[in-house]
Amino acid sequence: MNITRRGAMLLVGASLMASAVFSTASAQTVEQIKSQGAVKIGMLVDFPPFGIMNESNQPDGYDADVAKLLAKEMGVPVTIVPVTGPNRIPYLLSGQVDILVASLGITPERAEKVAFSEPYAGIKISVYGLQDVDMSSAEKLSGKKIGVARASTQDVAITKIAPKDAVIQRFDDDASAVQALLSGQVEGLGVSNVVIAQIEQAAPGRFNEKFPLQQQVQGIALRPGSTELLTFVNDFLKKVKTDGELNKIHEKWLGSALPDFVGAK
Repeated sequence: MNITRRGAMLLVGASLMASAVFSTASAQTVEQIKSQGAVKIGMLVDFPPFGIMNESNQPDGYDADVAKLLAKEMGVPVTIVPVTGPNRIPYLLSGQVDILVASLGITPERAEKVAFSEPYAGIKISVYGLQDVDMSSAEKLSGKKIGVARASTQDVAITKIAPKDAVIQRFDDDASAVQALLSGQVEGLGVSNVVIAQIEQAAPGRFNEKFPLQQQVQGIALRPGSTELLTFVNDFLKKVKTDGELNKIHEKWLGSALPDFVGAK
C-alpha cells in the first residue's frame, strides 16, 4: 500500500511538472522584453520574399526588415528565430519567441490563440494549376490533387470548399508544395500571389490562376493578454505606415506599394 501510494504521488508530481513545462507562457510588456536585453522574433525563412535565408545564411526578407524596425523602435537588439508554419504559434505560446512577424494571416481561429496587431502586410490566395486542367471553380476540384502548405490559410480555405473526392496533399512548406506541382505530383495548388509570381518566373506558360479564394491580411502576433505590448506594436505600425517606412519595405521586396486593404496611409 505504501509503495502504491508513493508511486501514485510520484506520478502526480511528474504530471504537474509536465504541465508546468508545457503551459502557455505569460503575457508580456515592453519593459519585460527590454529587461531581457533583446527581443526574440519568430519568422518564416521559407516564404520568399517575406522570409528567406540570404547569401550570408541569415534571415532576410520583408518580415526580417519589419522585425528589425520593430526592435529598433523598442530600443533593443533583435534575435530572429526561424519557425515553420505549423510550429510558429506553439513557439510563441511556449515562450521560445516573444513576438511573431511570420506571415501569419489574421483568422478568427488563430485570433482565439494569439493577440493580433493591425495588418502589416497582405496577400491574395488563389487556386493555381496546370493550364490544360479545368479548375475554374470549387466544384471543378472534384477528383483533382491539390497541394497546400500544412496549417496555412490556403490549407483552411481549400479544405472548406473542396469536394469530398478532391485529394488535398499537405506539405511542410510552400517550397515543397511548389516542387510537387512542378514535378506533377499535384495538378494544382492553393497558394499566394507572391508564390505564383515565383512559379511564373521559373516555369512560364505551364500554369495559370484558376479562381481566387480570399484576400489575406497578415498581423504581428503576441501572446494573449499582452495589452500594453499590443498597443505599442499598433502604434509602431501606424507610425511606419504614416511615415512611409513600411511602404519602402514593401516596394523593396514585392516591387509594389503596400495594398490599400492592408490599411496603407
